[in-house]
Amino acid sequence: MSGFKLLRGRSLFWKTFCRSNSLLSDFEIQHKTPRCIKATPIPLALYGGRHTVTMIPGVGIGPELMNYVTQIFNVIGAPVDFEVTQIDPKRHDNQELDYSLVSIKRNGVAIKGHVETRSTDTTVKLRNIAIRNELDLYVYVMICKSYPGVPAKHSGVDIVVIRQNTEGEYSMLEHSIAGKVVENLKIITKENTMRVARYAFEYAKKNKRKKITTVHKANIMKLSDGLFLKIAKQVARNYPDIEHNDIIVDNCCMQLVSKPQQFDILLTPNLYGTIVANVICGISGGPGLRSGKNYGEAFAVFEPGTRNKGIMIAGKNRANPIAMLNASVDMLHHLGHDHHARKIENAIYQTVTKDKVHTPDLGGSATTTEVISKIMDYL
Repeated sequence: MSGFKLLRGRSLFWKTFCRSNSLLSDFEIQHKTPRCIKATPIPLALYGGRHTVTMIPGVGIGPELMNYVTQIFNVIGAPVDFEVTQIDPKRHDNQELDYSLVSIKRNGVAIKGHVETRSTDTTVKLRNIAIRNELDLYVYVMICKSYPGVPAKHSGVDIVVIRQNTEGEYSMLEHSIAGKVVENLKIITKENTMRVARYAFEYAKKNKRKKITTVHKANIMKLSDGLFLKIAKQVARNYPDIEHNDIIVDNCCMQLVSKPQQFDILLTPNLYGTIVANVICGISGGPGLRSGKNYGEAFAVFEPGTRNKGIMIAGKNRANPIAMLNASVDMLHHLGHDHHARKIENAIYQTVTKDKVHTPDLGGSATTTEVISKIMDYL
């Protein structure tokens, strides 16, 4: 009941805030139209200058890496307290997922590891997707920038992947007909495509990026991907200073492997974004470096950039902690604690590039604790 009251209170706050500032009409508040992105509700869980953030450790290497995040925050005095929630992948109900969602809605911000769903019961929600869809985290951002000194197939990579995060093949509208035919409905809507396209161009404008490439398969899926491409082109007309082009997803993967330096920002539907992001990680140092940011109109969730559970190395002191630490840096920037974020960023950069303290996935022999120890030295 207390959770319901908190959610109801947040909803009432949002409506009152919008009306009092003449930001939204009653219709727009009710139906969450794209104009809602003009309003930026601040995180509510701020007490005495300290933010409370939901922490979901997840499975595999997630719990041990979250412990290091907590340790580092304590060392630098970051004004953040964590509310830890667990989601057991073996559970066959949605109770822990629902509690975690209440926690995120209460706090406004979360950091998470990989949340797994092992149940074959179709009534059990896929947890990672459910978190994004339930919180309307409509855009996902992953910055892929090379670390000098890290062995990689390509150097000088500096690509931002911005993907639609709640639709496409991940709409969770899948069913079987008489056990013989399976349908998976790919949903592309004008409203959500407009939101993510606007976000991409505003991001480019704010961060002085010069080019956006829309990734699609509109030559085959003429209606769904065709709509995504059409909306991207419409939005691009409002940003004449930013170059816009498009590329078919299979050609995009080939070009990434051969010459990734030609790309600046990739704007993608949901599934294609997952694929190209993993390709970029593979050619620029691996999955242990990148963080991912999930944004909606009211909530934000930060996590490692790829679905790397690390089950086989969990508890063996071999996991690369950099991706999780970068996720914590993204979270600190989002909360406005830029000073603390920059301290961790600098310590990571010095450790990885200057001292070359690398875990086995980067071709080194350092343990997780050795990487953390070196970062602590800088802090």
